[in-house]
Amino acid sequence: MTVSSQQPAASGQQDLAPELRAALIEKLTALADDEIVLAHRDGEWTGHAPILEEDIALANIAQDELGHAGLYLELRRALDGSDADQLAFFRDAAEYRSARFVELPKGDWALTMLRQFLFDTYEALWLEAARTSSYAPLAEVAAKALREEKFHLQHTALWVERLALGTDESRRRTQAALDELWPYAAQLFQPVPGEAELVTARIVPDLEKLRGSWESFVLPHLTGKCGLTLPDAPADAGAGRDTHTEHLAPLLAEMQSVARAVPNAEVW
Repeated sequence: MTVSSQQPAASGQQDLAPELRAALIEKLTALADDEIVLAHRDGEWTGHAPILEEDIALANIAQDELGHAGLYLELRRALDGSDADQLAFFRDAAEYRSARFVELPKGDWALTMLRQFLFDTYEALWLEAARTSSYAPLAEVAAKALREEKFHLQHTALWVERLALGTDESRRRTQAALDELWPYAAQLFQPVPGEAELVTARIVPDLEKLRGSWESFVLPHLTGKCGLTLPDAPADAGAGRDTHTEHLAPLLAEMQSVARAVPNAEVW
């Protein structure tokens, strides 16, 4: 399976000023890297999920996230001629622009479901807002991916509720997952260099506004419906997307091993 084997490229390429083009390439790379890394973490459950149906469901979610990465990298290709598989499989950790939130080990089932719920909410809101992007190819991609992301969100929101309201042990694990993940989630709303200009040009959604919508959705679900306690979290996201956790390099080493072993293969 390769990243470029997913959906076809968006049409309707538009001319952009050089500074906007550079910023959009940076943003598309960050969006794709989040999806690639998270898809790999979800894929680590294949054959190990609690029940067979969920093994299949999470594998499908991982495939969808990888498909979204392919869409973003196809948009980048239209801007700079880059190759999606080269970007996915032949960049080192220092060149990746993933958020530290998605790099963390998969943990137990509660951590995986809670992380996916927090990410799905963020991505669904981002895609919904991006459907009105002034950059037509991005608006087209957002409309295409949104339906899948809403299904992901319904699925993981129910799992978080089930675990939080289940046994004492499942509730303890879900609270522990929230305590660990909450500080990292802030980085999802950290802009990339040049993103303010993209927002002004109405090419991408305003992350600050998006964070308000995200909190309006996840907080009532976590603390109201699920009865979890929100941990104290730092007000800012910390270092930028060029600073990674210790977990990214070994993840990439595993994910890229086949491609790097046979770099000239036409398919893997």
